Amino acid sequence: MYEAVIAVCLSIAPGTCRDQLLPGYEAPDAAACQAALAARPPELPPAGVLSGAARCAPAGETIPFEEVAPGLFVHAGLVEEPDEYNLGDVSNIAFIVGRESVAVVDTGAARWIGEALWRSIRARTAKPVSHVILTHMHPDHVLGAGPFVEAGAKVVGHADLPRALADRAGNYLESLERLIGSESFLGTAPPLISETIGGRAEIDLGGRVLDLEAWTPAHTVADLTVFDRVSGVLVAGDLMFDRHTPALDGSLVGWRRALSDLKTRDLAGIVPGHGAALLDWPEGAEGLQRYLDVLERDTRTALERGERLGKAVTAIAAAEAPNWDLFEAYNMRNATVAYTELEWE
Repeated sequence: MYEAVIAVCLSIAPGTCRDQLLPGYEAPDAAACQAALAARPPELPPAGVLSGAARCAPAGETIPFEEVAPGLFVHAGLVEEPDEYNLGDVSNIAFIVGRESVAVVDTGAARWIGEALWRSIRARTAKPVSHVILTHMHPDHVLGAGPFVEAGAKVVGHADLPRALADRAGNYLESLERLIGSESFLGTAPPLISETIGGRAEIDLGGRVLDLEAWTPAHTVADLTVFDRVSGVLVAGDLMFDRHTPALDGSLVGWRRALSDLKTRDLAGIVPGHGAALLDWPEGAEGLQRYLDVLERDTRTALERGERLGKAVTAIAAAEAPNWDLFEAYNMRNATVAYTELEWE
């Protein structure tokens, strides 16, 4: 299989370059790919990027996916912090294949992941990707959307996602470029949201309906879940964590309420935002439920004792440390958010 690529370099650092995928020109051989380029010349990269001429090359790297239910594929990202070795591949990604089109749920932390995701889909189906559904604004879930936008997919998110992403985009881009390196991060940009959801909505992929649900503040202020009616599986984004220490960036009370709601639902399984590709339900919620319970209990105890924030956060939920990876990176942040929220109840 061949694909179209273009060499792009940072104008402020011309030696920082990578081959960027031009989606939609895939062909079984180089001649057919070149013919597609001639028939439909691609747009130039944005300002600030130097580029060569578009050319055809053998298809690049993919990322592994597990078919957790018929037509529902999940990539399990590494349970690690983004760095120059994993290049930001640290969150779960899903795609769902209907009779007429494909929906992607989250796109990873950088354009290269979105490109690898595109190839992984193309290796399984030629159906168009009609929708990219973003479960929340955290950069490890949204920054790989570029190739799909260029291919014509609608980008769907919570009604509060555009504002939440805009408020944080500058910091997200700067931080991730520093962590994974400028070359690997080249071409990455925050997606523009083309359709927002404030309550519930449906997407029909052709004989396969997805139920989208926007949540009040929980893990973040803009959480969105995707229920696949055919498989009975819920793609939960970061409303569900496995192995990776949960990250609280919204409302502790709201997250516990959302989890209680989800536990009443008859699900065939749940795809978490981090950890295993698929969890049994409701057993898969036990770890997160316990952690949030302990986080709230310890925070309320600290407040009742009149402990100052600086002291309290070193002890809140400390007993949970053996149960989670990356605990030191996330727990004190969670304790700070919980303390600040519950202090003003």
